[in-house]
Amino acid sequence: MVEREAPDLLALQELRGFDRRRIGMLADSLGMTAHLAPSVFGQAVAVLVRRPRRIERARSVTWRLHHAAAAVRVGPLTVVSTHLDPRSAYRRYREATWLAARYRRRGQVLIAGDLNSCSPADDPDPAEDRSDPRAIDALDRAGLIDLWRLAGIGPGTTVPTGGGVGDAFGPMRLDYVFGTPAVVPRVREVRVLRGGEIEYASDHYPVVVELMPGNS
Repeated sequence: MVEREAPDLLALQELRGFDRRRIGMLADSLGMTAHLAPSVFGQAVAVLVRRPRRIERARSVTWRLHHAAAAVRVGPLTVVSTHLDPRSAYRRYREATWLAARYRRRGQVLIAGDLNSCSPADDPDPAEDRSDPRAIDALDRAGLIDLWRLAGIGPGTTVPTGGGVGDAFGPMRLDYVFGTPAVVPRVREVRVLRGGEIEYASDHYPVVVELMPGNS
C-alpha cells in the first residue's frame, strides 16, 4: 500500500519492536529516510521522508507522552507523528495541550497520528470512552485546524477496518492531521484510504493529506 501510494512524507505509529536499524531498513526499501522516536512506556513512532528530500532537523519526545512524538523539518514544513494515551482521557488532554503549546507557533506544521479521541464535531456516542472531547478541544483552542473538517472527501471514520483486525472499535474517527494556520493554504484535500490489503494491514485506516507545492 505504501509503495502504491508513494507518499512524500509518512507518519507511522504503533511501531512495536522497531529500532533504528529496523526502521532504517523499511525506509530504504521504500526509497525514504526515517526518523524514529522510541517510547519509554508504549510504542515507537516515526516520520519517513522520500528522497531526495532531506530531513533538515529531527527531534524526539519520549518522556511527556505515553507513546512518543517524532518531529522532522523538511524545508519550511515540520511534520509531527504522535500517538496519544490509549487509556486515560485526562492524559490525552495533557498530551494534546503540551503538543499544541510546543508547535502552534512554528510556521507550517502538521501534527498527525492516532489521537485516541473523538472530535465533538463528529457527534460521538457518549458511552464510548474515547468520546471525551478535551484532547481535541485543546488542539482547537490552540488555533490548530482539523484538516479533515477543512478539506475531507468521502467517509472520515478511521476505525474499525475489515479483515477481523478492527473489532475493538465501533465506527469512529480517531486518526487526525492537524495543521497550523500557516500550512492551511497548501491543503488541497484529505482522504481516508480503504479497501484491498488496507482492510487487514492494521486496525486503523490511513489518512492522506494532499498539499499543494510549496518551498519544500
